[in-house]
Amino acid sequence: MGNEKADEKSTFITEARRKQIIEAAIITLNEIGYVKSSLAQIAKRAKVSTALISYHFRDKNDLMNATLLQLITDKTSYILERTQAISTVRDKLHAFIKTSITYHSERSTYNTALIEIVFHARTPDNVPYYKLNDDEDDPLSNELQQILYEGQSKEVFCKFHVSVMASAIQGSIDEYLFNGKLNSKVGLELYSMELIRLFDRAIVNKC
Repeated sequence: MGNEKADEKSTFITEARRKQIIEAAIITLNEIGYVKSSLAQIAKRAKVSTALISYHFRDKNDLMNATLLQLITDKTSYILERTQAISTVRDKLHAFIKTSITYHSERSTYNTALIEIVFHARTPDNVPYYKLNDDEDDPLSNELQQILYEGQSKEVFCKFHVSVMASAIQGSIDEYLFNGKLNSKVGLELYSMELIRLFDRAIVNKC
C-alpha cells in the first residue's frame, strides 16, 4: 500500500512538472518564436534548471512534440465540448464556426505557439511539419463533416460534396487565424457572423 501511494505521488509530481515545462514552452514560443526557444530560455520562464527539463524531455524536439500534442488536445477539447452541447444541426454548425475562431482569440498565446511549431519544426529527415501527411483522423475535421452529413440526412442542408464544403469552411476559419492583415481590420464577432451567413446561404436547404 505504501509503495502504491508513493508511486501515485511520484506520477502526480512528474505530470505536474511536465505540464509546468510545457506551459513555459508555450509562453516562450509566443514571446520569442521557435528558432530562439532554447531549453535555457524555456527553463528561465519555467523557473527550473535546464537539467530538470532534460530529465523529463530528451531534447528540444521531444519537448516541442509534447507541446504540440498538448496544444492540439486543448484546441480539440475546447471546440468539441461547445459544439456537441448544441442540439440542432444548423446551430451546431454555427457553433463550430464561431467557437473555432473564438478559441484563437481567447487563447492567442496557444495559437501563436501552435503556428510556430507547425511552420518551423522539422522531422529528423528535415521535412517541415506543415508538409507532413497526417494519417491519423482529425477529430475536428471529423466533427465538421459529421455535422454536414447529419444536416443532409435530415434535409436541413442541400446536396453538396461534404469533403469539399468542409474544406471550404475550415479554410475560411484558418484564413482569419493566419491572416494578420485581415484580423486586424475585421473583429472576430463580425467575421464569425459573416461566415455563418455565407455558409447558410450556400448549404441550407431552401425547399
